[in-house]
Amino acid sequence: MEPVNQPHLQANTPAEKRALSYSATIKKLFDEVLDTKMPADRIVANYFREHKKHGSKDRRVIRETLFGLFRWWGWLKQLGSQHEQQTWYQMLSTCALLEQHQWRQFADAWQQFGGLSPEQVSLINHTIDANDVANSSNPQSSANFDVSHKNSLMGQLFTTIEFAETQLLPDWFWALCTIDDQQNKLKLIEAMSSRPPIWARAQRIDTASAVTTLQAAGIDALANEYFTDALSLGSKSINLNDVDLYKQGKLEIQDLASQVIGNVCQPLANEQWWDTCSGAGGKTLQLRSLMLQNAASNNNTAGTITSSDIRSKALEELNKRAKRANFDSITVARWKSDALPVAKAHFDGVLVDAPCSCTGTWRRNPDMRWIDEPSCIEDKPALQLDILTRSSKAVKPGGKLVYATCSLSPLENEQVVQQFLQHNSDFELITSVHPFTQAKLEHITVWPFEANSDGMYVARMMRK
Repeated sequence: MEPVNQPHLQANTPAEKRALSYSATIKKLFDEVLDTKMPADRIVANYFREHKKHGSKDRRVIRETLFGLFRWWGWLKQLGSQHEQQTWYQMLSTCALLEQHQWRQFADAWQQFGGLSPEQVSLINHTIDANDVANSSNPQSSANFDVSHKNSLMGQLFTTIEFAETQLLPDWFWALCTIDDQQNKLKLIEAMSSRPPIWARAQRIDTASAVTTLQAAGIDALANEYFTDALSLGSKSINLNDVDLYKQGKLEIQDLASQVIGNVCQPLANEQWWDTCSGAGGKTLQLRSLMLQNAASNNNTAGTITSSDIRSKALEELNKRAKRANFDSITVARWKSDALPVAKAHFDGVLVDAPCSCTGTWRRNPDMRWIDEPSCIEDKPALQLDILTRSSKAVKPGGKLVYATCSLSPLENEQVVQQFLQHNSDFELITSVHPFTQAKLEHITVWPFEANSDGMYVARMMRK
């Protein structure tokens, strides 16, 4: 553990000493994230790489507490400055309560170091005990400990401070990601305050067989009602390098909301597709898997996919993943300039998964909501429109053009598509079915609360 120099605090037990050490490490990482504005997962990964003495329990306490602090930072920052020692420990102990962490001996020490009153400690302990009783009788229950109840608890703990659910996301988010329905706004806050499961896809293997194999390996795998190849892998951390199906290319990690995009594309077995902003290839692999499924059921010859990105390392990773999956007919064509890296009017389908603010992924990256600023949304539409316009040149007459982002802002979504259509009259919107609500829509926004996923946007167009 890291050495700690906190002369005003007396640690009398091993648990209290470890609580102090954890606190110092978490504080260091927390400040580094806010100061450098680098993603927390990257900073944590670098830290653990440099400090290999931490055991698995140490890593879990540090990592989960750090991300919990960012998840509830909209409330915790109301307590004062994290640089004030007593306030910091109040933040740590309150975070442990809100997250329902199991390391109670450390949370108790943080309560003590935070100088919470006997009344506050009694309220915390009563809440934990009541929740433990409810969860012991029903492991799936959270004892109605949802975000509204947590807001009420915060008001009881800190009676001089006014808390509101909307504080859990920055003010500018509500201005740029408008939600008129108050009930849906609360649902979004609830979703953003919890962690989604690990979602995956089965490929080149029957889904039921994949579930059986994964469960036998101790993974909480379940089939999904929306897509025939989608799997939930629970919420426990998984070392994929120990999972045989993953090493065999029969399992790919992909959030359920991201899987919506491939299913909206609906690639046919003999079509030619271009994934214009492929990154490391998650959606390329999904498109190829859907093509092969269609080919197997229709005895057709499978088509091809060309994948492009400006980053050569991302394309190298795509090639590795495609090789692991034993997928052929995938080629890469790197963007090297403004000119198209592929032929014009050549493809049956073009997918533009555009660079965006990634507000839809804030559940998995709660630090980003406090690192980012309004410019992360406002600066993107011009680039997105430019990429969409350039990429559209590769769609053949009668072909499909699919635009997608993992943003929840209309500025990056509907407004970009509408501007594109205003200047490209040879394209028109096609109605698609929202897989989670069954609504027929021209613009599909996947909200995190609809199917316990990330947030996503997708629209499908056709060249006349």
